[in-house]
Amino acid sequence: MTNRPLPVPSGPAEGPTEGPVDVPTADAWRALGGPAALLERVSFHGPDAVLPSRLPVRRLARATVAACSLAAAELAALRSGGPVPRVRIDQGAVATAFVSERHLRIDGRAPVSFAPLSGFWPTADGWLRTHANYPHHRDRLLTALGLPDDTGPERLAAVLRELPAAAVQERAYAAGALAVAVAPVRDTLLPLVDVRAADEAAPRPLDAAPADRPAAGIRVLDLTRVIAGPVATRTLALLGADVLRLDSPHLPEADDAHADTGFGKRSARLDLADGADRAVFEELLATADAVVTGYRPGALDAYGLAPATLLARRPGLVVAELNAWGWSGPWAGRRGFDSLVQAGVGIAATEAGADGRPGALPAQALDHGTGYLVAAGVLRALTEQRTGRPGGRHLRYSLAGTASWLLHGIAPTADPHLPPNGEPYDPARWLTETDSPYGRLRHALSPVGYEGAPADWTRPPGRWGTDAPRWA
Repeated sequence: MTNRPLPVPSGPAEGPTEGPVDVPTADAWRALGGPAALLERVSFHGPDAVLPSRLPVRRLARATVAACSLAAAELAALRSGGPVPRVRIDQGAVATAFVSERHLRIDGRAPVSFAPLSGFWPTADGWLRTHANYPHHRDRLLTALGLPDDTGPERLAAVLRELPAAAVQERAYAAGALAVAVAPVRDTLLPLVDVRAADEAAPRPLDAAPADRPAAGIRVLDLTRVIAGPVATRTLALLGADVLRLDSPHLPEADDAHADTGFGKRSARLDLADGADRAVFEELLATADAVVTGYRPGALDAYGLAPATLLARRPGLVVAELNAWGWSGPWAGRRGFDSLVQAGVGIAATEAGADGRPGALPAQALDHGTGYLVAAGVLRALTEQRTGRPGGRHLRYSLAGTASWLLHGIAPTADPHLPPNGEPYDPARWLTETDSPYGRLRHALSPVGYEGAPADWTRPPGRWGTDAPRWA
């Protein structure tokens, strides 16, 4: 594979964008290689007083959704033969979708967002953030600290109060657990997205498609978990893509998580260490248009899923990777979640309260924002492949890259002298209900907004891992 950079920036632009164009949207769109002339088609409306934070979370959130919506509109124009539809983003819809996991109800029941041993803990010299939502991560954390299985929050707090935060962080890392010392803001700037061309293979031909399903006929293999990757593929499914999520039968997903992010998709289990399952995967890959992965760098290489290997076997493929900490440096290979990245890059310290306790963003904005950027990148690659720039693409994203943009690349407000519009925010406007195999779901609608955009998914989430591993 020849992996040459495309002639587009890999991160936010230097300096402001001229005219009425929203600067963060322009920065994201430019990083994705989008035509600048289309930016004038983007506008925003709805309540300003959403996602309150010291950091410009509202501006990040609406920019990522706007970039994704514009990429969908661009592909819709290509597939329909008409002009690029106008993009109109409702800030209320964005705010609701960015906390979709909090709005979810399953037969009236609210899922548990964080387990008892997940959270901020004072240490001998500062603060620590742990993530123990999955049982295996909880077990590893307790093992790293030499604590019994029945340890509760009080006992954990007492132990951590006597230990240095960085020491616990490294012990947890060595044990495969998840704990990160709360750190000040890092000066390191990371790219928002890295886009590279891989070959010059012609893409699969596609028929015309309606504006509300611009990705109709596109086949996407979804090898992601938790929030960021599943949000990306959930969005591609909304737009008509045939999304097949594949998981190992040895690494189950939480039902509540899949009930939130499984809309529009099918979900199957394959053991890639098994010869028969591996053969099924190769058959799927042979006609796939995109593969989205959300594991640590190198974690999938042993199964032949390194980007270079995938692109060699399937020229013309779009491979989108995302991870927690970026693609270079000593932290690149570490596990991570949105809450841990917030702690490690200085967001938690920036959002600290008057009592010094670390704070958190009003949403898992790194996850959701990165998810919409991944979907946007895949959509843009599909358009480019069919408008004179054929060939495979390798896209790389990270939660830390999105965090870097939030911390260093977005001004707090478009105009510090312009007050919020005062429009009230009621999330109920962007919630709906649907029946599913999990029960009656109350869920957030997609915030993707352009003329002719789909209002909802065509199918609810099915039970995790119960679909046949084949294309629809």
